[in-house]
Amino acid sequence: MDEQEFKNRAEQALDDLYRRLSASAEDYDFEVDFNAGALGIEFETPPGKFVVSPNSPVRQIWVSAHSKSFKLDWDQTRSAFVLPGSGQTLAQLIGDAVGKQLGEEVAL
Repeated sequence: MDEQEFKNRAEQALDDLYRRLSASAEDYDFEVDFNAGALGIEFETPPGKFVVSPNSPVRQIWVSAHSKSFKLDWDQTRSAFVLPGSGQTLAQLIGDAVGKQLGEEVAL
């Protein structure tokens, strides 16, 4: 995948995630911000912040959550960014991470 194709797919994936998170933020206690190509999710109780951002040189989306780094690759057959090993899509990974932070199940 060339750089422009990656940028387009990453932007679409982050836009979709932002819409899902914005809809869920009303039901759960967190805020979501999409600025300068990176998506931030902030929690007041318990305090925390997750960051989701594209990394063009390696064609991955990186997620920083719970003091860990997750690196998702594009899966052509699923048409989604997927975490190697677990097979979780970006939305599934973030839904699980937000749920863990809040102590309740969150579906995006």
